[in-house]
Amino acid sequence: MSTSISAISDTEMNGYVVPRFIKYTGYWTTSDRHVEDTPSTPGQWDLAKALAEELNGLGLADVELTDHCYVIARLPATSGKENNPVVGFLAHIDTSSDVSGKDVKPILVKNYDGRRIELQGGFALDPAEDPDLASQKGRDIIHTDGSTLLGADDKAGIAEIVGAVEYIIKHPEIEHGPVELIFSPDEETGKGLPEIPLKTLKSKACYTLDGGPIGELEIECFNAYGVHVEFQGKVIHLGHARGELANAVLMAAYYAAMLPRSESPEATDGYYGYYCPTEITGKLETASLEVFIRDFDHDGALRRIEALKTFAKAVEAQFPGGTVTVTPKLQYYNMKKKIDAQPRVLEILKTAADNLGLSFTLKPIRGGTDGARLTEMGIPTPNIFTGGRNFHSRTEWASVPDMLAASRLVIELIRLWGGETS
Repeated sequence: MSTSISAISDTEMNGYVVPRFIKYTGYWTTSDRHVEDTPSTPGQWDLAKALAEELNGLGLADVELTDHCYVIARLPATSGKENNPVVGFLAHIDTSSDVSGKDVKPILVKNYDGRRIELQGGFALDPAEDPDLASQKGRDIIHTDGSTLLGADDKAGIAEIVGAVEYIIKHPEIEHGPVELIFSPDEETGKGLPEIPLKTLKSKACYTLDGGPIGELEIECFNAYGVHVEFQGKVIHLGHARGELANAVLMAAYYAAMLPRSESPEATDGYYGYYCPTEITGKLETASLEVFIRDFDHDGALRRIEALKTFAKAVEAQFPGGTVTVTPKLQYYNMKKKIDAQPRVLEILKTAADNLGLSFTLKPIRGGTDGARLTEMGIPTPNIFTGGRNFHSRTEWASVPDMLAASRLVIELIRLWGGETS
């Protein structure tokens, strides 16, 4: 066992992680999937600039804030390990637009008493309905006040990475190779690192911190497509509509109702994929529907896209004069095959967890991370837990002990990669 790392107490680690996380939640970094520019929102610049300044202040080398809001920095190796392989750590700056991320008011609860917590707006954290929350009795947790999301996805990941790096800087007895930090914008939009300066990255392997409860490690995710469905109606005065009108609003509603309820996010788990309509807009003449397609098997994702095209023909048959256009766009691939091709990356992650006495499970991500895209670009990037729960919601909360364990895991990974040779 790596005594020096496993012996880091929660009390000591807390000061490196929790204040950072609480500070980061104060930045309004909600992204906008309707905007093609990167970053999609100006608020992301505020956190990116603060991170760049903070990393400079810690003495990291080559701190860069790119023209597209990526923050990249490097921790130089311990003397004699400069030629060791570079290990990277990745987390995203933005938060989801599903719930407001403006004026977040994080609430730190010390020694949680296990009771129901009332939040604003009639929301609550209820251990009777959430066994995971019930298991936190006697531990510290951080939760939203109910008016916004919390932002643990993924500001907890950022705090855990930066906290780990500061700890290593202040403990030079921990020998290590070169380390690269990458903080990305617009992960929640599904863009997939469109402007990342890939040619400048030095990491041989990378790890995202963008997961949930302690012990969850992930090397596979959905294949993901965003599908834009456009409905073109045929308009005429409603008083003369019989046999002439093709109502685009009704076409879109009819189409959305054809999506199989048994293959929706709320009806599936594990390795089952789904269709999910995420937005519908329109008027009599034109309407549009956005649909997410998710499947662990790529052929399954393509099958669902073909089904969407079949639904389009069915709608056109029901609304003479109307047309439906289905335009799929790849967002990311399942990263498992490419990670399997470089098994050492996962072996080191498992060893790090074992060294810290962490019980871990490999489970599929029912979603995606920027790590999936980075893996496809050639840098294998498994995903690590952050301690957050109920992401993208007004009942989001995070376990402080889980957050501290994630940060210790980063430290141990850095130490272990320091023993690798190129």
